[in-house]
Amino acid sequence: MYNFGLKLWSTNKNYIDEAVKLYKDGVYKYIELYAVPDSYNAFIDMWVNLGIPYIIHAPHYRGGLNLASKENKDKNLKLVEEVIKFADKLDATYIIFHPGVAGSLEETVNQLNDISDERIIIENKPYYGLDDGLVCNGNSPEEIRFIMDNTHVGFCFDIGHAICSANVYTVSPLAYLMEFIKQVPQIYHLTDGDYNGLYDRHDHFGYGNFPIEEILNILLPDSYITVETIKDSIDNLSDFVSDINYLHESVLKNEKK
Repeated sequence: MYNFGLKLWSTNKNYIDEAVKLYKDGVYKYIELYAVPDSYNAFIDMWVNLGIPYIIHAPHYRGGLNLASKENKDKNLKLVEEVIKFADKLDATYIIFHPGVAGSLEETVNQLNDISDERIIIENKPYYGLDDGLVCNGNSPEEIRFIMDNTHVGFCFDIGHAICSANVYTVSPLAYLMEFIKQVPQIYHLTDGDYNGLYDRHDHFGYGNFPIEEILNILLPDSYITVETIKDSIDNLSDFVSDINYLHESVLKNEKK
C-alpha cells in the first residue's frame, strides 16, 4: 500500500482540525509542510504535538529562495535558517528544496553544500517556470544526477514536473519517468494535469489526462507520495479526500489487471 501525504502551508490554521481528524482516520500518513517565509514565530506552535509525521518543503523561487543565484545567497541562507527551525521543531524526516531558476547547476551545488543538512532532498523541476519563461535547474534526470553526485542530498521526484519536461524535450513521458526513478527517490509528488503540456498544473485526479493507473504501476507499493492537488475550499479538505479515494480506486484497478 502506498503512503499518501497531505500538502499544507505553515499558515494553514484553517485546515488543522480536519487534518488531525483525517490522519487519525487513516486517510493519509504524513504532512508535507511548506514553510512560508517569516511564519515560524506566529504559526509553529499549532503544528507541534499533533502526533503527525512531517516533511518540510523550503520556499521556492516565488517565495524568495533561489539556490541557482549567487547574488541571492545571503537571502537564501536567511530563509534556510527558518526552514531548519521548522524541521528541527517538528522532527521532520526530510527537507525538500527546489534547485533554483535562471542560474547554474554549479551554484545550486555550492549552496546546497554550504547548507549541508543530511535531511535535504532535491526536487526535479519542469523545464519552464511559471514566470516569464524562466528555465528551471534540475529539469532532467542528468541534472538531478549531477546535483546528487556533487552533494549529499537525496531526491524528491515530482511526476508532473517530469511530464512537462518530457514534452519540452519531445520524449515519451512514461519513459522519462523511468529515467528519473533510476535516481531512487525518497518521496514522490503527484497531481493530475495536461499530459501534453509544457507547464505544471495541480489538477484534481480525473480532471486532467495523466495516465494515473500506469504511473502508480511503476512505483513501488511502499512509496511515499505527497498529493499536491489544489485545495478548492478554505473551510475543509473534502477535495483532498476525494483525490485519495481516486488513487485507492486506481490501485485496486491495477491489482485486478
